[in-house]
Amino acid sequence: MNAAPADQIRLLDVQALDTRLSQLAHKRRTLPEHEEIQRLETDLAQLRDLLVAAQTEESDTAREQTKAEQDVDQVRQRAARDQQRLDSGAVTNPKDLENLQSEIASLAKRQGDLEDIVLEVMERRESAAARAAELGERVEAVAAKVQDATGRRDAALGELDAEADSARKERETIAAAVPADLLKLYDKIREREGGVGAAKLFQRRCEGCRLELDITGLNELRAAPADEVVRCDNCRRILVRTPESGL
Repeated sequence: MNAAPADQIRLLDVQALDTRLSQLAHKRRTLPEHEEIQRLETDLAQLRDLLVAAQTEESDTAREQTKAEQDVDQVRQRAARDQQRLDSGAVTNPKDLENLQSEIASLAKRQGDLEDIVLEVMERRESAAARAAELGERVEAVAAKVQDATGRRDAALGELDAEADSARKERETIAAAVPADLLKLYDKIREREGGVGAAKLFQRRCEGCRLELDITGLNELRAAPADEVVRCDNCRRILVRTPESGL
């Protein structure tokens, strides 16, 4: 294949832009904010689960406290009625009187036990409420960090996308001036060789594989017409000759 030396050098400009586009794409994928957001969102999901659990516990203990207080109230009312009967003198039978006094004593003990239960439930409710409040603050704090990291990520992506868009437009302009068959060969090699399809011969060294050409290869290049498209014997990339090639 033959191509004007200017077109071959122009191919290096296309390669430089393709390399830049690959670098921008890699940088876009590996922004530190991606990992930061993922970690924060994992933490946030865990905190929200813990918050729901704490809120559920608080709600459950609130109902438990209400039920325990109702039990206390029922016992207190029954004891008050019994005490009223006792104080009224309406009960005169000794056995009935003894049973009534025994029930009042039993109710007093029952009320004390239930009041202890109420206190224990109240303590658990207060603990759950405090835990829920703490977790709520932590959720808000981590959510704010997610929002901040997302903003930084989006700003960085915007800058990278703008630069990539500019590079793509420049590549289209330059590539349009490269002969179609040469560009097709370049794209084919670039796809096969990890993104590099053309390399400059600089000081007798291929900048694609970084190997210095042997004397035989150099003599062949010296003898090759300037418009002949040559390939590196080692990496098989298009080898572009320039005044800096050392030939």
